Amino acid sequence: MRAILCQEYGPAEKLVIGDQPSPEARGRGVKIRVKAAGLNFPDTLIIKGEYQFKPPMPFSPGGEMAGEVTAVGEKASRFKPGDRVMGLSGFGAFAEEIVVAEDNLIPVPDGMSDEEAAAFTMVYGTSYYALKQRANIQPGETLLVLGASGGVGLATVELGKAMGAEVIAAASSQEKLEVAKEAGADHGINYTEEPLKETVKKLTRNKGVDVVYDPVGGDMTEQALRSVGWNGRHLVIGFAAGDIPKIPANLPLLKGCSVVGVFWGTFTQKEPEASAQNMMELLKLHGEGRITPRISEVFAFEDYVNALNALSERRAKGKLVLKVSE
Repeated sequence: MRAILCQEYGPAEKLVIGDQPSPEARGRGVKIRVKAAGLNFPDTLIIKGEYQFKPPMPFSPGGEMAGEVTAVGEKASRFKPGDRVMGLSGFGAFAEEIVVAEDNLIPVPDGMSDEEAAAFTMVYGTSYYALKQRANIQPGETLLVLGASGGVGLATVELGKAMGAEVIAAASSQEKLEVAKEAGADHGINYTEEPLKETVKKLTRNKGVDVVYDPVGGDMTEQALRSVGWNGRHLVIGFAAGDIPKIPANLPLLKGCSVVGVFWGTFTQKEPEASAQNMMELLKLHGEGRITPRISEVFAFEDYVNALNALSERRAKGKLVLKVSE
């Protein structure tokens, strides 16, 4: 089978397309012919050796995919050959075939394309866990979404609206803000042209926001934290800007607010029942038409360098997907 391989750490240009043996489904493993793979920020880190988990080389990146079951292990009972599935693999999804534990997979709903399915699990799973379990966001509260035009950002805008929040989208250009407003954002802040804290203060009538969703990091984190109101929650999602910020400890003290870490991958492992319930609720929202994966571009398998660079350079306006096979 063909696979995009990391043989040495570095940028996307270091990856190669090579041949790998077809994997075997054993135990509770499910063998899948990958149709499409979602691109996520951890993919840009894992190929550089900068992610928390370092697979043995050579490995194929790609932690999210959708495809068709071709075989199941002797202990697998939830799926059968021919079923359409989507889910998480950690790595290995940028390949024509993969074996994934059955607990990491869910059926693809009728009417959802392979590309949509590949773009669904991680962004909505992360954002829903963040807003529901970590922030306990309530109807009528105000939500500030940084990086609002990216994959997780747009998912958070949609979910925030679905959960009854007033959503303020923050992004680096007017074009990106228009995408966020199409997803349902009530307000937009172009933080390259207007000061974040002062604009938030004006929009919230000096109250500050109740929840910040922060997948950006860097200089934006402190600015956003200074925009939080009393009893607010600042959700730490990731560091797309590249720099891990140092937060002044007096800010949470003075504001009576919380800085809350969000690591969805560990949540799915430590609290599988709650994670499964979240996914059921997300699929219900999708079925009702209240959330829809917003894919900005689908890349051909051979165009993986451009796909990964578009993600790492923060050029994406929505989710990026790699078309792996027909």
